[in-house]
Amino acid sequence: MTERKPEGYINAQPLHPESLMMGYGYKPEWSEGAIKCPIFQTSTFVFKTAEEGKAFFELAYGLREQQPGEQVGLIYSRLNNPDLEILEDRLCLWDDAEAGAVFESGMAAIATTVLAYLRPGDALFFSEPLYGGTDYLFRHVLTQFGIQTLSFRAGAPNEEVEQVLASSPLRERLAMIYIETPANPTNALVDIAFCAHLAKKYAPNGRKVPVAVDNTFLGPLWQHPLKHGADLVLYSATKYIGGHSDVIAGACLGTKDALAPVKTLRTFMGTMAGPWTGWLLLRSLETLKLRMTAQMKNARYVADFLADHPKVLKVNYLGHLREEHPQFELYRRQCLAPGGMISFEIAGGEAEAFRFLNALKLIKLAVSLGSTESLAEHPATMTHSDMSKEDQRAFGITENLIRLSVGVEHPEDLVLDLKQALDAV
Repeated sequence: MTERKPEGYINAQPLHPESLMMGYGYKPEWSEGAIKCPIFQTSTFVFKTAEEGKAFFELAYGLREQQPGEQVGLIYSRLNNPDLEILEDRLCLWDDAEAGAVFESGMAAIATTVLAYLRPGDALFFSEPLYGGTDYLFRHVLTQFGIQTLSFRAGAPNEEVEQVLASSPLRERLAMIYIETPANPTNALVDIAFCAHLAKKYAPNGRKVPVAVDNTFLGPLWQHPLKHGADLVLYSATKYIGGHSDVIAGACLGTKDALAPVKTLRTFMGTMAGPWTGWLLLRSLETLKLRMTAQMKNARYVADFLADHPKVLKVNYLGHLREEHPQFELYRRQCLAPGGMISFEIAGGEAEAFRFLNALKLIKLAVSLGSTESLAEHPATMTHSDMSKEDQRAFGITENLIRLSVGVEHPEDLVLDLKQALDAV
């Protein structure tokens, strides 16, 4: 559990994250009384003395142990920047993490994290379906560097997941378990705690096998992977954290030890976010709970409408899981709310799906998710088009599947738009 700074309390009572988003880690007196953290648009920082510069570099490059109470000073914006440091402090509060690292994109966060831990000859065990960019990275990029991959189906029973790993010779080279839960775009869940169990059980020669979780779909509010045994939690901060379709960013959170190799590699690969990105995310964090709560409530309203519509064959929505569903208990144990993501199959195939998408008026036809405006897309030909048709069918990405990210509009207007678009099919 992360130790909150003194400003995180009132009369020894800890404040909630949504309250701390307004000023945690920043004092107005540092910047001429500015109530909001300024944008530190600078590449380098002045040292007070040469001795101070030496000390800062010793800590930044790990040349010596950090002394109690000693802080890594500002050096160069590729290493650290006030906007990023304050942002990382605030992001840690939602997941109760010890440390965080912010990147210029979600893929930069994912790529830097896996490369920090994987070496030629290692094996990566991951869930499918994944976000299309992640899937391509794992299957077509990491393999060029001698990293082998093994996948399992999101939503599969734990026994089946273990059997995939146990029956493969790659288990002897297991170096990371990477999961995306809920899965994109099907909302199938993966048991985080069970994956943490597998990481310990099949760790070769006592090697530490980290469990990394892409938590983008439920965001920092509705699921906390670190509390279920994950070592690293990853976000496309472009989505719910940014929330306004105006910034590209990523984040990785975990313990200080788990983040150390990630932050080191970030420094030398140059994948960190810039000050403008950091400032935009600081702004967005102040309304994160308001936005995600509104999106979650709207999604339930929309999902109920879709489930009752005669032209909708199937709705993938966590809020509709019932006790008889094989993933109901996992959902109750692992998730705090169903979130704002829905996927659904309409009667017909690609032509009918396209007709529906082309008829939308309020909801925007665009990829991405988690923004204030509602977005709809066709996974099979857009975000997941790189997957083979066989893999698409295996993981439930059909020609008639629509992915819908529900925004903060009035729910009755969203239903009105969906109804007229379905009428056009």
